[in-house]
Amino acid sequence: MLQAPRVNFIVVGVQKAGTTALFDYLADEPAVALSDVKEVHFFDDERVDWSAPDYGAYHARFPAPDGRPCGEATPIYAYWPKSLERIAAYNPAVKLILLLRDPVERAWSHWKMEYARGVETRPFSWCIREGRQRLFDAEPWGVHREFSYVERGFYGEQAERLLGLFPRDQLLIARAETLRDDPNTVLDQVRALLGLPAGQTVAPRAVHVGRDMDYGADLSAEDIAHLRQVYAADQVRLRDLTGFFFH
Repeated sequence: MLQAPRVNFIVVGVQKAGTTALFDYLADEPAVALSDVKEVHFFDDERVDWSAPDYGAYHARFPAPDGRPCGEATPIYAYWPKSLERIAAYNPAVKLILLLRDPVERAWSHWKMEYARGVETRPFSWCIREGRQRLFDAEPWGVHREFSYVERGFYGEQAERLLGLFPRDQLLIARAETLRDDPNTVLDQVRALLGLPAGQTVAPRAVHVGRDMDYGADLSAEDIAHLRQVYAADQVRLRDLTGFFFH
């Protein structure tokens, strides 16, 4: 028997753009219900039989329905192949939240996270140039969970996929910088998306700040210029689709 959708909002991206902070804020919001972990990683799970997915395993991560909007935050969904299509098949009426951060800063922050974890051993400068070839040895071909420093920053491509699957009024796009500096603006936008009344004012909080350690080098002007060029055409696409633009 096909199970009715229980989850009606998802933070689908992007990694290193404040999704953990947003989930943390929403955990203090009594009008919403959240998954038992921030990142459920259901729609990017290639072990699932997607011809007949068991949504019971997904629903087990959420509280019993009580009338409140129910959601999760797995920021790889906007990037991972077929994740958005799987979400659309699960609940075409789902509300989606996409947090965006300057793609150059996002790539640098992503690399620092993987380097601090010991997953990455190569310098950032190499990773955003020659290192991109590693994705063509990955499965699925051309994508990678850890080494996708550059690829996750193609927001125009991701927005195009989103808007090809869902109506614009089901999608909230916000800047990570706004959430960081003025979280109440973003939280009000989330409440409006979910049809909730105004909530309490919150103070800005820092969540998942990068580790203070020696990364071997700082973000260089040459790397910034290189990435700006890489992202230039995609940024135009993002602006044309959404009105958002980074440099």
